[in-house]
Amino acid sequence: MHLKILSACACWLMLLAGQQAFAQVMRGEAAIGSWRDDQPGVRRRLTPQDLPPTGKPTYGAAQVVPVPPGARPQVPEGFKAELVTTDAHKPRVIRAAPNGDLFIADSMFNSVRVLRVPEGSAKPEQDVVFASGLKQPFGIAFYPPGPDPQWVYVANTDSVVRFRYRNGDLKATGKPERIIEALPSAHHYARDIVFSPDGKRLYLGVGSGSNAALDMFPEPHWTMHPEPRNVDGLAEWVKTKPLGAAWDTEELRANVLSFDPDGKDMKIVATGLRNCEGMAIQLATAQLWCAVNERDDIGDNTPFEYVTHVVEGAFYGWPWYYIGGHEDPRHAGARPDLRNKVTVPDVMMMAHSAPLQMTFYQGDNFPAEYRGSAFVTMHGSWNRAQRTGYKVVRLLFDANGKPTGEYEDFMTGFVLSDSRMWGRPVGVTVGRDGSLFVTEDGNGTIWRVSRR
Repeated sequence: MHLKILSACACWLMLLAGQQAFAQVMRGEAAIGSWRDDQPGVRRRLTPQDLPPTGKPTYGAAQVVPVPPGARPQVPEGFKAELVTTDAHKPRVIRAAPNGDLFIADSMFNSVRVLRVPEGSAKPEQDVVFASGLKQPFGIAFYPPGPDPQWVYVANTDSVVRFRYRNGDLKATGKPERIIEALPSAHHYARDIVFSPDGKRLYLGVGSGSNAALDMFPEPHWTMHPEPRNVDGLAEWVKTKPLGAAWDTEELRANVLSFDPDGKDMKIVATGLRNCEGMAIQLATAQLWCAVNERDDIGDNTPFEYVTHVVEGAFYGWPWYYIGGHEDPRHAGARPDLRNKVTVPDVMMMAHSAPLQMTFYQGDNFPAEYRGSAFVTMHGSWNRAQRTGYKVVRLLFDANGKPTGEYEDFMTGFVLSDSRMWGRPVGVTVGRDGSLFVTEDGNGTIWRVSRR
């Protein structure tokens, strides 16, 4: 009997040791690797102190190949990934309506589609075009927040429009109403949107018009907001504009803006976020979060990408600084007044991973420890010697909803070699049954991840 007990204890201790080893967090240089290090459960944590020095960039996009026979994403033990559809053109953002319908931005085909997938299933009953004739639509939001929306908002690259909507509508019943006009659309075209929990503010991310604002005049001499007028240099600009606001062709760019639900009363929430492509509200804290693509051409591993909660009035560095007071060498000495005023983001990720959409998990299908986590898609690198990204990761939070700074691989397996891959994750949302839906625009597939 004693031998049986000892044997059982030894087995339990071995299992526990294995779980602890698997849960170990890769830090510093060990966390800066490539797709070969990726697998569900691997965790990383990067800090500003881990930033490598700047260097020469490496160029070379991976070739998108057809989905290999039998290929499917890798997910953690106890989960399964099921193919929903392969007929989705180039699916980008995906958002779940309150009734469970999945709204998908088909940016390259200027339309929004609706998939109706029964709870507990991966097979769509309906797949229809909700609205067409849009202009590179990306962000989608339902208003007012809650179970009975009256509108669906869509962010085009140059405007925000809304359609009358009732739960279950599969096609728009009228023409779009343009509520925000004249958004700058060059370079970064994707515009994500999300409403504050009380529905009083519509948040809009507007990416930069360039990589590092090298064509921006050295000093501002003109402003378009709130009305066109001359500006007498940097001294006047600093006194009259938000902290870190850019000018010239970058005015109102690399920002998070907010409006009332009718598209009026524009405010600048935060500046210096080079390209906030994914936005979400953390219900536990009511905070706005952004997934941000950082700049290129200063090295394979610098600067880190990041995901962060957005502090009102904060400046996040672009184009003069990154990840705190690290100065971009292309702007050396240009804005010493800002060095100590850069807000450091919450969760830093490997450079050039290209984080896109994000969503917080509040469902019941996954184990309890997943509630309150955030899932973030990574579109993948094109300018890094060792390819990275091309996966979905999970951000970890403590019991108070504070980020730990760690992120964990959740959905991997899209990369086949250093030069070939078959999937580029873009959209992620939680279905009504608590499953996770993921879009990728390499081969235009959509996947459903659920607990076995």
